Amino acid sequence: MNLRDRMLAGERLVGTFLKTPSIELIEILAKSGLDFLCLDAEHAPYDRARLDGCLAIGRALNFPLLVRVPSGSPDDLLKVLDGGAVGVVVPHVYSAEKAEEISRGSRFGHGGRGYAGSTRWAGYATRAMDDVLAQSRSETIVIAQIEEPEGVDAIDAIAGTDGIDGVFIGPADLSVAYGKTDINSEELKAAMKKVGDAARAHGTTLITWVPNAEKAAEWDAFGFTTLVVASEHAWMLQGAKKAVADLKS
Repeated sequence: MNLRDRMLAGERLVGTFLKTPSIELIEILAKSGLDFLCLDAEHAPYDRARLDGCLAIGRALNFPLLVRVPSGSPDDLLKVLDGGAVGVVVPHVYSAEKAEEISRGSRFGHGGRGYAGSTRWAGYATRAMDDVLAQSRSETIVIAQIEEPEGVDAIDAIAGTDGIDGVFIGPADLSVAYGKTDINSEELKAAMKKVGDAARAHGTTLITWVPNAEKAAEWDAFGFTTLVVASEHAWMLQGAKKAVADLKS
């Protein structure tokens, strides 16, 4: 099964954010047992060339790469999907209208994603149109990130939007929006329950970010099936700090 099939089947999947636009790190992390990486083009320094190189190595390794795009604009969606991403994570989806826009912009059809058979994703003009269109229906993942109280309020309509495969609670942004200074508030937990209930009702994948396995276990009751754990920045610092502490103890 491809990543989308595994997500929608409710399989427990684990990925991480990649903040460093490096093909070597993708090669290394592809050997780690992670199910996918999410290239963080919203908060990290991914220019077009480095993003393209990362997507190329992901395709070459047959290792699934999602991209968190800076916005849900048609241009942002098109360039990463044409480049080889299996899907997109779109920040700040707070209404059904926004969900419909990103679903349409990520998929082929009238008013949707522009078709080009000469892209990396489409095999550089080596494949028939019907084959490429079938790949899009099978593979392309569209994930709406819920980061505002308005998104929580509208979650039933967002999760039920045709073409939305997953809803991703952003615990930090949502906590800040609630006026909190950590990710442990009752308001956040209530939001997680509401979003989880809507996701299950509509057969939509429920996703969140966690800093570590302990927080994942704490939030297990909410029903998250796909987890984005920390980032390579956090893991490098954790490993380096532990090595230094062990050597100096």
